[in-house]
Amino acid sequence: MMAGLNTLTIAEAREKLRSGETTSVALTEACLEAIGAAGALNAFVHDTPQIALEQASAADARLKTGDAPSMCGIPLGIKDLFCTKGVPSQAASAILNGFRPEYESTVTQNLFDAGAVMLGKLNMDEFAMGSSNETSTYGNVVNPWRRGNDDTALTPGGSSGGSASAVAADLCLAATGTDTGGSIRQPAAFTGITGIKPTYGRCSRWGIVAFASSLDQAGPMTKTVRDAAIMLGTMCSHDPKDSTSTDLPVPDFEAALTGDVRGKKIGIPKEYRMEGMPAEIEKLWADGTAMMKDAGAEIVDISLPHTKYALPAYYVIAPAEASSNLARYDGVRYGHRAKLAQGDGITEMYEKTRAEGFGHEVQRRIMIGTYVLSAGFYDAYYNRARRVRALIKRDFDDVFEQGIDAVLTPATPSAAFGLGEMTDADPVQMYLNDVFTVTVNLAGLPGISVPAGLDKSGLPLGLQLIGRPWEEGALLNHAYVLEQAAGFVSKPGKWW
Repeated sequence: MMAGLNTLTIAEAREKLRSGETTSVALTEACLEAIGAAGALNAFVHDTPQIALEQASAADARLKTGDAPSMCGIPLGIKDLFCTKGVPSQAASAILNGFRPEYESTVTQNLFDAGAVMLGKLNMDEFAMGSSNETSTYGNVVNPWRRGNDDTALTPGGSSGGSASAVAADLCLAATGTDTGGSIRQPAAFTGITGIKPTYGRCSRWGIVAFASSLDQAGPMTKTVRDAAIMLGTMCSHDPKDSTSTDLPVPDFEAALTGDVRGKKIGIPKEYRMEGMPAEIEKLWADGTAMMKDAGAEIVDISLPHTKYALPAYYVIAPAEASSNLARYDGVRYGHRAKLAQGDGITEMYEKTRAEGFGHEVQRRIMIGTYVLSAGFYDAYYNRARRVRALIKRDFDDVFEQGIDAVLTPATPSAAFGLGEMTDADPVQMYLNDVFTVTVNLAGLPGISVPAGLDKSGLPLGLQLIGRPWEEGALLNHAYVLEQAAGFVSKPGKWW
């Protein structure tokens, strides 16, 4: 077997598969071997080698006909939030223990229809609630990156931490993620990979376990911007089963990667200059701005005045939607059911099942959400947050109306931090990780994180580009230019 097939990008693998230089079975075996040797990362939680090899053989047969789509034969990891037929789909929660859906999510169906291969299910924060992948029933995911020669275990970010860790460590060629407040972009930044959250409605949410239905959106997590374009094109589709899915043609995102941004206007929002922002993030942002300018883009200072209200609005809206979405986990129809004592009724069954099944962060958010939706507080919190959300969206609309093509910001307020460093502290400290990413979800816009440099400890740092609605192709092209200019090629040193 050729060495290092698992380190290929989707684009490189596609070329080798089409020329007959390698096979999907060989690629898949290389990834399965890498997964087997990477237990220390705890990224894969349900391995599906049998399914993978069957899909790979079918992909090889299809490739021989000479008429195979771009994703044919590409081995992927699937976040545990996507329902996969006959395969455990637990959203990393104990309450869904033993749940094997009888159906396939639309996004995974699209990928499998295109010939992609499922290596297994990936770890994540429970119900996608978290920024560090420390709330999972499967235990923490570990970032493959380390600070210099320090062996402190670092977070890969969350909630798509398993996806980020697996792609960065070359356990798969790419992975699916979901993003409700930054859960694709923040872990991508923490692990030195690319992650795009498309416009809300671009990917179907059907068959993806819901967290906050007006914010959730699936997207690819990949090694390069080109790979993100290839995979996103396959994930997107109009889906009548999802009422928020949009009926727009899916363009050829890869064809949009011209590398030309001359005359394009890049907005730099003054509100993203946060107090106490590390100098390294400030410098990365300035460097990224200079790179876009050198590529011929026009840099424009812009204002997004309602940015400062985004985090509080998000942490009212997201828990409110979560509390109603998670009400279905009651021990009656599927998943975990608590053992009941003599004389226990239905109320005790609900209470005990949820107390055992939900972790602390999920319980915290359900309680916040139920509180802000309760009779006396609905107007004070929930309705006010919805009004703020509309103002945040209007800020972006105004900027795009002024002719801005994309907005450049940092992706995260820091590099990856140590596991356990933030969990015991104030939960609000953890929520601050989302400060640059939540506005994009509140406004329903596409956003991408691109690795752009290393901090002084040798950890990756990412920049975020925010695009106009439905213009993922243009956004990917801006990201492609940034990627080429930054020339980020670092990989984590293998310690696992």
